[in-house]
Amino acid sequence: MLTAHEARATVDWIAARQRPDGAIPWFDGHHLDPWDHVEAAMALDTAGEHARAAAAYHWLADHQNADGSWYAAYAEGDPGRPTDLGRESNFCAYPAVGVLHHHLATGDDAFLRRMWPTVRAAVAFVLGLQRDGGQLGWRREANGQAVPDALLTGSASGYQALRCALALAERVGEAQPDWEVATGRLGHAVRAHPELFLDKSRYSMDWYYPVLAGAVRGEAAAERLAARWDEFVVPGFGVRCVRENPWVTGGESAELALALWSVGQEERAVEILRAIGRLRASDGRYWTGYVYADDAYWPVEHTTWTAGSVLLAVAALLGDPPTTAVFGGHGLPEGLEPDCRTCRDRHA
Repeated sequence: MLTAHEARATVDWIAARQRPDGAIPWFDGHHLDPWDHVEAAMALDTAGEHARAAAAYHWLADHQNADGSWYAAYAEGDPGRPTDLGRESNFCAYPAVGVLHHHLATGDDAFLRRMWPTVRAAVAFVLGLQRDGGQLGWRREANGQAVPDALLTGSASGYQALRCALALAERVGEAQPDWEVATGRLGHAVRAHPELFLDKSRYSMDWYYPVLAGAVRGEAAAERLAARWDEFVVPGFGVRCVRENPWVTGGESAELALALWSVGQEERAVEILRAIGRLRASDGRYWTGYVYADDAYWPVEHTTWTAGSVLLAVAALLGDPPTTAVFGGHGLPEGLEPDCRTCRDRHA
């Protein structure tokens, strides 16, 4: 998939985009969002760049809002220049995944003690957006109004994050029974109640993310991936971002590879990663996407999070323990499964 030299070049390219304060924007001159910032930081940890990854997490701790959130976008990673004052639930949940990943990679208890209040406050913000059915409302607007609509991909990502937050709670010795209930309700919503979410089925992320995030496993995961494989996977090119568009993207392709790995389909995962080799530039950066109908890279950008997602998928396939832990999910708390009357009536 990648030689050691090629992987190192990609790591170095991400590191060169990192600001002195630890922020990792999409690319030079573009914005930072908290989710993609964490994805890039985890990729740095897979290559042993632990000090750089820690700096990325310290940036989050230093610039967290009073309500436990982060803004959805910051110009060039500058905390004083937010460009989207909305606060998104999955963006604010995802740092828990990165913090656990870093602690597993380093065993740094001082880091964990510093970051635990940050994670705890972020989870409180996220759970303030949880709806009656267990799903996560998408975001809170700049004026404080909660958006009730829920996104399947965002809620699935939030489920993975809450499981990691529970694992962190165990490590610091602070039981969080409310989180266990909330996590169980969220996972159940993702698995069993598609009616709770906006219809985004034309996007590949809604197809594979419940598997990637660990909400769907076993035979159900295999069936879910098989059901729409031909709609989204273009042999030799990768994964479409949007079902009807002739456009494959590196981030979605690498994430699907991670999902495939997580359910034991390693050969298919390798096939997908090899297909997106065409997105790789000679210095290790990755194009965001490729319009195969026009033989054109689009958009005209190379993103840290695309490069990061490729490195994480490769790390999982090579058995990197922190990466396999947070994406494989084995040993992560699952929360308390709710007693769902709707499901009982459905199967009566």
